[in-house]
Amino acid sequence: MRLLKVLERILVMIPIIIGVAVIVFLFMRLMPGDPVDIMMGQGGAVSEGEMEQLREEFNLDKPLYVQLGIFLKDLVRGDLGNSYVQKRPVVEIIGKRLPATFELAMGGLIVSLLIAFPVGILCAVKKNTWLDRLSMTGAFLGISMPGFWLGIVLLLLFSVKLQWLPVQGRIAHSLSLEEITGLYVLDSLLTGNYEALASSLRHLILPSITLGAPMAAVVARVLRSSMLETLQADYATLARAKGASENLVVLKHALRNALIPTITVVGLQIGVLLGGNMIIETVFGWPGLGRTVVSAIFERDFPLVQGTVMIYAFIYVVTNLIVDIVYTYLDPKIQL
Repeated sequence: MRLLKVLERILVMIPIIIGVAVIVFLFMRLMPGDPVDIMMGQGGAVSEGEMEQLREEFNLDKPLYVQLGIFLKDLVRGDLGNSYVQKRPVVEIIGKRLPATFELAMGGLIVSLLIAFPVGILCAVKKNTWLDRLSMTGAFLGISMPGFWLGIVLLLLFSVKLQWLPVQGRIAHSLSLEEITGLYVLDSLLTGNYEALASSLRHLILPSITLGAPMAAVVARVLRSSMLETLQADYATLARAKGASENLVVLKHALRNALIPTITVVGLQIGVLLGGNMIIETVFGWPGLGRTVVSAIFERDFPLVQGTVMIYAFIYVVTNLIVDIVYTYLDPKIQL
């Protein structure tokens, strides 16, 4: 029965993905600026005939509804087209850049959970103490700080002034690494290249903290609120009456039930980590998909922007499906 429900949810994802495809297609065409004009402006003097030839090659000379039909037909076949600027298949470009973005997102997720869970639990247990107020003030500041500002401050402090950590990139230029998965930390472990592992971790620290800090603040506040509610529930009171220690009540009874709303927030934030890291990648010179799509937007590289947004949308809906499945394991009364 659960498998059938999962299949139904997967089928529901299809019109969502198609809707996103249509929206991003129309938005890109409504943006001011002609891709051919931008490309030719970078290449010097060209004739009108050459520009018309390029428009014909990119199907930009056709009516909008015809372009949309071509795009959707190619999308159904799994073809995201070729980049106008890089002259390569969009799938190939995304496949090259996505591991870097995924690695940064996982770094931000790990940092945020390592901060949020202890802080959220501790603040709930020590409710209304100076520790609770100080932590929640810090969480408020974490939510309020713009990512680019925090990133620049961390760079100035730890990279420029103290020179403890590198300024940009994923690994030192002097090191070589055999790429297997595209995830430098994992590839370093798989190949036993511990020098590359140390370098990749050092490059990952600052962007991960910058990306994970706002998420840590949100998750900590949600977890604290949920824990306060579950700690006062009847089952927690019954557990105490039976002689269970406070640590057991907190970690076994209260935390498990508090995880249900918390996982919702974490699932939504994973989508933010993947799709909202464009500025962070730009600040830290991180060669990921976010930085690539920012350049593509300025260059009006329609296929690359469309393909990237489609990948982000797909990851987002899959993440939400996984979160819903996890719900059913945390609380069997919940159904998909």
